Amino acid sequence: MISLSTLDYVLIFSFFAITLFIGIYVSKKSGKNSSEFFLSGRNMPWWLLGLSMVATTFSTDTPNLVTDIVRNNGVSGNWVWWAFLITGLLTVFVYAKLWRKSNVNTDIEYYELRYGGKPAAFLRKFRAVYLGVIFNIMAMSAVTLAAIKIGEIMLGLAPWQTVISAGLITVVFSAIGGFKGVVYTDFLLFFVAMAGAIGAAYYLVNIPEVGGLDALLANKNVTSKLSLLPDFNDTSAVITLLIIPLAVQWWSAWYPGSEPGGGGYIAQRMLAAKNENHAMGATFFFNIMHYALRPWPWIIVALASLVVFPDLASIQTAFPNVSESKLGHDLAYSAMLTKLPSGLLGLVLASLVAAYMSTISTHLNWGSSYIVNDFYKQQINPNASEKKLVAVGRISTIVLMVCSALLALVLQNALQLFDVILMFGAGTGLIFILRWFWWRINAWSEIAAMFSSGIISILINFTSIGVFLFGDKTVEGVLPEWSKFPMVVLITTIIWVLVTYITAPEKKEVLQDFYKKIQPGGPGWKKVIDEAAEENINIVDAKEGWSVPSGILAMILGCILIYSCLFATGYWIYGETTMAISLTIAAIISAYLLKRVWMKIRTKIL
Repeated sequence: MISLSTLDYVLIFSFFAITLFIGIYVSKKSGKNSSEFFLSGRNMPWWLLGLSMVATTFSTDTPNLVTDIVRNNGVSGNWVWWAFLITGLLTVFVYAKLWRKSNVNTDIEYYELRYGGKPAAFLRKFRAVYLGVIFNIMAMSAVTLAAIKIGEIMLGLAPWQTVISAGLITVVFSAIGGFKGVVYTDFLLFFVAMAGAIGAAYYLVNIPEVGGLDALLANKNVTSKLSLLPDFNDTSAVITLLIIPLAVQWWSAWYPGSEPGGGGYIAQRMLAAKNENHAMGATFFFNIMHYALRPWPWIIVALASLVVFPDLASIQTAFPNVSESKLGHDLAYSAMLTKLPSGLLGLVLASLVAAYMSTISTHLNWGSSYIVNDFYKQQINPNASEKKLVAVGRISTIVLMVCSALLALVLQNALQLFDVILMFGAGTGLIFILRWFWWRINAWSEIAAMFSSGIISILINFTSIGVFLFGDKTVEGVLPEWSKFPMVVLITTIIWVLVTYITAPEKKEVLQDFYKKIQPGGPGWKKVIDEAAEENINIVDAKEGWSVPSGILAMILGCILIYSCLFATGYWIYGETTMAISLTIAAIISAYLLKRVWMKIRTKIL
């Protein structure tokens, strides 16, 4: 437990005051109608939305998760989420403009644009509850769990005290400010969070126990954790940490903020953009900040924690008041922050509060948008006034906050929930990628994928079938542990493809209307285009070219650029100059080539 100085309190409470002021200031306009409350009138610029995306994913659980990964699997363990860059850049260069063209209020509303009839209506209603409530609560509970651990370690707060104090201000701000309040405060939260993360990393590397960067990199507890790639002599580690994420996970798994084909709160921000170009610019800015620049302050603190707190026993000894149920490697990040001096400590705590508020407020507004637009308005009160819709949005915001806080009180660590969410979304991602470009996918395809993924994940993880196939701590399984995720993906994919061909396709009117509005292009719509032409119906806009091939090329160049920046930063930190210079040159060349390809894509969508 630490003692805060007057300066620390001033910094923290000043931040709270500014945040609440912004929420109150925009509350009148945000409450005008549901479009303002959830999308801010669709007139947001790319840079503001991009900063908001970065701030939103700068949550309190992220440094804890990174710390947990680094301490258990080394820096290379981060490939479990670094692989999602491919998904993110595919969203930038292929799907961002499609989402903005759709002009839907939520990504769930897309279902009744792309599909028709009762299956589409069911899918929209069910996904609104499944994602907006169940998955959303799970994601928020992980963030709140991180706040609980920070409160326990740094301030000596009981879990319920942290939940009430952190959640109360956030839910009030979110309920009154709406989406505009979230985005405006994200602008402030981003800079506070970055300053806190970088400041903490710089100071903690130089504390006497660590002894500076050179001493850190030479420490025996750290040297085995430094590699950016897993040990290729360890087949299981290579498969688990590198091959599966890069070959399977990025396209097959649904995860909040990294949905294949875009979705969730990332789609919400694309839908709020001024136009398609602003949607692309926002998502690209987010990806380069999220993957190339932001991870290293967290990684450095995680590595330093291996020197100061080499194992769980050392954390338990230093913080005996931490409850047994909350003890995990992710606590090491909070434990390191207790060593910060006055002033910097206040800034870092403010940055953690900023990260918490940004992420939770986004999830609350996003989840509430599903409840209002895709469930309440569709199923309960279709004639509800705009004032009524805003009121329901504010009430659902409070309910979501309470539920996530209660779940957080029973969780143990962030990685635990990350794995569960990842597994339950396994196998569904390919549909989200293909449904824009293949006419044959229907509502039953998505329903089959959604249910089979969940059921198979439960069977594999929580029943004797899973124990027989993959074993547990006491029993050796028939198949290796790393094959769990690919197995879920394979079975789920087989099921939804079979269901697609067994069930009837969508009505041609639905498909033609979708194509005419979105203009996705490509060979996957040839049958629909030909049928429309036979009926003398023109659904193709001649001015629209098919930009997907250029988009895929831009995605590849973007991956080279961002991964080069990520690794170059690491090698500069490690002092490996030759590799750092080579990767920096690769980043410059790929940036130049990407700019040229990007201009072609922009020309096609103007």
